[in-house]
Amino acid sequence: MHRPTKRLTRTLVCAAAVPAVLVVAGCSSGSGSDSAKDDSQAKASASTSGAKAKKVAPATYKELPQACSAFSKDTLGDLVPKAESKAGASDDESTRANCSWSSLENNGVKGSQFRWLNVSLVRFDSDVNRGSGDKLAASYYAKQITDAKATKGAKDVKTMPVSKTGDVATQISYDRKYKDKKDTVTSKQQTIVSRVDNVVVTVDYNGSGLAGEDAPAAGSLSKDAQKAAKEAVAKVIESAKGGDADGSAKPSTPAKESKESEKSKDSEKSKDSEKSEKS
Repeated sequence: MHRPTKRLTRTLVCAAAVPAVLVVAGCSSGSGSDSAKDDSQAKASASTSGAKAKKVAPATYKELPQACSAFSKDTLGDLVPKAESKAGASDDESTRANCSWSSLENNGVKGSQFRWLNVSLVRFDSDVNRGSGDKLAASYYAKQITDAKATKGAKDVKTMPVSKTGDVATQISYDRKYKDKKDTVTSKQQTIVSRVDNVVVTVDYNGSGLAGEDAPAAGSLSKDAQKAAKEAVAKVIESAKGGDADGSAKPSTPAKESKESEKSKDSEKSKDSEKSEKS
């Protein structure tokens, strides 16, 4: 008689427990949904912030001039008389180019004078992962100076700044001895590394006396090397169609050109509007 009553009691208890479980589950589900939404928003915010942080300024120079046209005929005639240019190999001349000239003034038994001139142009594009073109060029500029100072066999190494040659320029001078047949020859080296925005220009100029001839004066070679470096930098600036020939000016930036273009368009619209009103 009592057994059915117990079973009914148990059934009612279980049935009453079901809604409570559903309520708890419902609350739990809502909390998880809000948490997921917050996480999604946080990730989106972080992604947007990261994208903004990775933006870099565009590179000023988009191309390089022909390396073998970096110097005028008069300059080549003074530094490397009667020399012919020799372009270096490059996979992409818009980012890396070089050219060299060698000259031998043979005076027979009185000895000879040898000269060698080389120009190297390296351009860096801006990259969101590596940095701006200017920053990359600055790093390469410093490396070129370090490498020049560490040249094997270099003696009496000296460095000095060079003015009005791009944004910054450094000259490295040293002596280096080498064998020419049975003679020991002293070569006087002048290396000038300069940077103009995202381009690094390196000019190497050296001279030596052969067959008993004296080595050239370092001071004379230094002046010639500086003249060549200024010309090479000016050529880079001219390649962007906006620089002065003294090697100290820079081309107008795309942003500036864009603003000037907008001003011009607004001015034209204003004039057209005035004509329309008068008519």
